[in-house]
Amino acid sequence: MLSEKLLVILRDYWRKYRPASWLFYGKTKDVPLSPGTARQVCLRASYNSGRKKRVTPHILRHSFATHLLESGTNLQTIQILLGHKSLQSTTVYTHISVQNLKDTKSPLDTLADL
Repeated sequence: MLSEKLLVILRDYWRKYRPASWLFYGKTKDVPLSPGTARQVCLRASYNSGRKKRVTPHILRHSFATHLLESGTNLQTIQILLGHKSLQSTTVYTHISVQNLKDTKSPLDTLADL
């Protein structure tokens, strides 16, 4: 799933750097960016932004799943997007916010007067 906004940014990046083999290359253009380097870039960007919390690609993955769930996306859809074989694996990624829990209404409240 690729955001239209991100697609515009990636196209601009591609036009500027014209990567051949890998969109984000490592030490040379024929080697992909390593997971460790991606993690370091993410941590550095988080630190430079002044955020107090540590941010890693894995934390972004958790956040992605949580935001999808909180916006009403079906848990099985999230499972497919994350590439999980087990629905139980997906539930580990979905941390529902306290406010979302407080805002949840009972289905009984939607029924006509009892």
